[in-house]
Amino acid sequence: MLDQIVAKTDGIPLFIEELTKTLLESNLLSEARDHYALSGPLPAMAIPTTLHDSLLARLDRLGPAKETAQIAAALGREFSYELLSAVSGLREGELRDAIAQLTDAQLIFARGRPPDATYRFKHVLVQDAAYVSLLKGRRQQLHSRIARVLKGQFPERVAAEPEVLAHHHTAAGETDQAIDQWLKAGQRAAERSANLEAIAHLRRGLELLEYLPDTDERARRELALQMALGMPLIAVEGYSGEETGAAYDRARELCERVGDAQQLLPILYGQFVFRMARGARPAAHQLAEEFVRLAEEQGEEGPALAARRLLGIALFQRGDPSASRTCLEKVLALYDSS
Repeated sequence: MLDQIVAKTDGIPLFIEELTKTLLESNLLSEARDHYALSGPLPAMAIPTTLHDSLLARLDRLGPAKETAQIAAALGREFSYELLSAVSGLREGELRDAIAQLTDAQLIFARGRPPDATYRFKHVLVQDAAYVSLLKGRRQQLHSRIARVLKGQFPERVAAEPEVLAHHHTAAGETDQAIDQWLKAGQRAAERSANLEAIAHLRRGLELLEYLPDTDERARRELALQMALGMPLIAVEGYSGEETGAAYDRARELCERVGDAQQLLPILYGQFVFRMARGARPAAHQLAEEFVRLAEEQGEEGPALAARRLLGIALFQRGDPSASRTCLEKVLALYDSS
């Protein structure tokens, strides 16, 4: 019989461990001198058939501490005593008792002592089991509460890790707030040159936009996301990357729709470098000339210098070195006089 039980684990160490704990906690095994033996006939359905079932069974035996495990699971694989306390609303004694049950059951591991302690679920599958045992409505309520607690009591963490707040707003179904935080997360990641992370955050924001009605306000928000996406894509895929070009072209469409001329210059730059890298010289030259006209209309020195430099590059690439030299000499003269 025990051989059949072991066979159910399919050789997965965590499952073997969980099944052993299930049997010990249910008094189905008795300890002999050098081994364990069944105490009696094995009741039907006494042994969970999957690791998930085994973990759920262990959580169910925790009683009130199960809810603490569920709240912790919504917080993440790792969480602090301080945040768990703020979200759970439990009295200190109740919370410490619940945490003691979870650590004694080896479902979570502790580092440090409350109130400065941090905790980590033993395995991501333990966290998943606790999380999926929540009803959808309760899950959303929890994430909404976590987001409010983070903003109200942990502003430093929100500023440093906006993606954490974005995740909780997303899971709570609070789409507007989630999009704003995914944008901040993407911008912050890009500032650190964490370009793959930035792209992932910004794309998450773009995905959520699909749930909003197609209005000018949505277009403005998409414009901000697409513009933020451009430079990380250049860093990862290069100037000639398909997605790089698509991001800047989409940003141009949105910019024209909402009539935001101030945003057009960096978009024109992105479109220019994409086409120049692709060898589309006539299109790049046209964009450079458009850049020059717009920069001169705005009357700002920085954009005017950049515009003339791009035009000089475009002229050289088109095979007109004389015109290119004239243009670039104007750039130097403008730079020296500024």
